[in-house]
Amino acid sequence: MAQSPIVKRNFGMANGTTCSLYTLTNTNGVSMSVSDYGGIVTRLMVPDKNGVFADVTLGYSTVEAYVKNSPYFGAIVGRYGNRIAKAAFTLEGVTYKLAVNNGENNLHGGIKGFDKVMWNVKEKAEPGAVGLELTYVSKDGEEGFPGTLSVTVDYRLTDENEFKIDYRAKTDKTTIVNLTQHAYINLKGEGNCDILDHEVMLNADAYTPVNEKLIPTGEIAPVKGTPMDFTSPKKIGERIDANFEQLKFGAGYDHNWVINQKTKGRLTLAGTVYEPKSGRLMEVFTTEPGVQLYCGNFLDDRMVGKSGKPYGRRSGLCLETQHFPDSPNKPQFPAVVLKPGETYKTTTTYKFSVK
Repeated sequence: MAQSPIVKRNFGMANGTTCSLYTLTNTNGVSMSVSDYGGIVTRLMVPDKNGVFADVTLGYSTVEAYVKNSPYFGAIVGRYGNRIAKAAFTLEGVTYKLAVNNGENNLHGGIKGFDKVMWNVKEKAEPGAVGLELTYVSKDGEEGFPGTLSVTVDYRLTDENEFKIDYRAKTDKTTIVNLTQHAYINLKGEGNCDILDHEVMLNADAYTPVNEKLIPTGEIAPVKGTPMDFTSPKKIGERIDANFEQLKFGAGYDHNWVINQKTKGRLTLAGTVYEPKSGRLMEVFTTEPGVQLYCGNFLDDRMVGKSGKPYGRRSGLCLETQHFPDSPNKPQFPAVVLKPGETYKTTTTYKFSVK
C-alpha cells in the first residue's frame, strides 16, 4: 500500500497547546516536515548527486526546543520581517510603538511574532504537488501593529522538487506587512560543518548598506568592487571576514540585496546556492524586490540540532525574500503599506536539484 503524501503526527506541547507535525512527500521521495507552531519547516530531505538524501535545513526534533531557544529556524516571519529602526514608525499621521527586541529596534515582528503563534492548517493536494494552507488572524494592536490582519500562507512541495510559498494577507485598517520564511540551509546536510564553501550567486547589482545597528542608511549602493558582489558565484568564506565596514557591522553577511527585477512583482531569480561536494543546488525565485543573505553569524554551540550535533557559527545560511528592512521609515524604499480592500500577495520558490 502506497504511503500517503501527507502524514500527520503529534509534535509535543508549545505553551500548553498540543502541536502537530505534517510530513509532505512528493513522487521523487523528497520530503518536508512542517509544524503548526510558527509554520516551521523542521525538516527538508533532498538527494545529492549520488541520490543520497540528507536533511538540508537546521532545526530541532521537538517543538519544546523551538519554544525554548530558536533563532527563527524554518519559521514564518511577520508581521514585519527584518528590522524596524527604534521600534517605531508613522502611518497616516499616527506613530506606532512596537516591541523592542533587538537592541533598540524591532526585529521579525517583535517578542511574539508569527514564528511563535499557532497556525491553522489544512492539507491540500493538487496535480503535481502536495501542500498545506496555513492561516492566522493577527489582532489589531498585536505587538503594536495596527489593523486586524488575516494571513494565509500556502506551502507546496512539487514534483519538480520545489518548495513553493504563496503569501496573502488582508487588513481592516491601514497597516504594514512584510512576510518571509526563515529556513537555515546547509546543503551538506544539517549539522555537517559550516557553509563557508557554499557558492552563492545573487541576481543583484546593488544592496542596502546598514549602520552599526544593522539599520539601512537609506542608500542603495552598487556591489561592484566590494565583497558584497555576488553577481557571479562566490564561496561564502572567500570574503566574509574581509576588512570591509559593512561586514564588520554584520559580523559577516547579514544584508539586504536589491534584486535585478525587470518587472515589479514578477517571479524573478533572486539567487542560487551550490555545494560542490554533494552537488546540491538551490535556486530561489521571488516576486519580492529584496533578499536578505544571512550566514548564521550569531549561531553558537549551545544550539544542538536534530542530529545531536551543535550548530556552530555559520552552520547555515538564509536567503529571506522580502521588502527592504526599515521600509516604513524609508519612503524611498518600495512601499510595505497595506490598506483595507487591498490584498498583500507575494510568492517565493526554493528549487532543489543537483549538478
